[in-house]
Amino acid sequence: MFSIYGLSGQLFRGTLEEMNRVRALERAKSARTVARDDDDRGIDAEAGRSHEEAVQAYRAMLPREIERGPLYHADQIMQRRVITVADSDDVAQAWRTLRDHRIHQAPVLDDSAQLVGIVSERDLLTALNIDAGRIIEAINRRVLDVMTTPVIATAPVTDIRRIAAVMLEHGVDGVPITNDRGRLVGFVSRSDILRAVVTDPPLSLWR
Repeated sequence: MFSIYGLSGQLFRGTLEEMNRVRALERAKSARTVARDDDDRGIDAEAGRSHEEAVQAYRAMLPREIERGPLYHADQIMQRRVITVADSDDVAQAWRTLRDHRIHQAPVLDDSAQLVGIVSERDLLTALNIDAGRIIEAINRRVLDVMTTPVIATAPVTDIRRIAAVMLEHGVDGVPITNDRGRLVGFVSRSDILRAVVTDPPLSLWR
């Protein structure tokens, strides 16, 4: 189960497929329709066939009785001690929080500890001038001004492959984990997923 949180609270709650349909409709409304000529469509079709043939060839190489690894859920791999920043923090303070904890992003909470966004080093650098790891100059901005919102979150029982799909689809490096009350209970980063993939016994990606 996935959720989307913004400044006004929870904006969406539903399955990954439902979320993708909603976001696809939003993109369709805001994007222009660009016509492609027949040659482009032919190239796309050929690329699609090549991809499918490669997948089928790979599957044909697999033994019939391949040993299946465990199916991982978010609560099995997530970081439970989550470093957060407040939406009212100034950007310099948030940068120091990320630097001191050696992380590249952090969920953002409002006054009532509700998830409202996520902020990364890239976001903060829009308002900071850093040299050799030190803040040389800072624009008078708060985290609220530079953070990414709305933010996608998911439940602790979510299959990590679906979380990985969200990361790829939406270009994010981590996904906050929230409980039924919308409270932040964990965080799954790309590194967490990679550790699960290489663990022994191996995670089965074809299950």
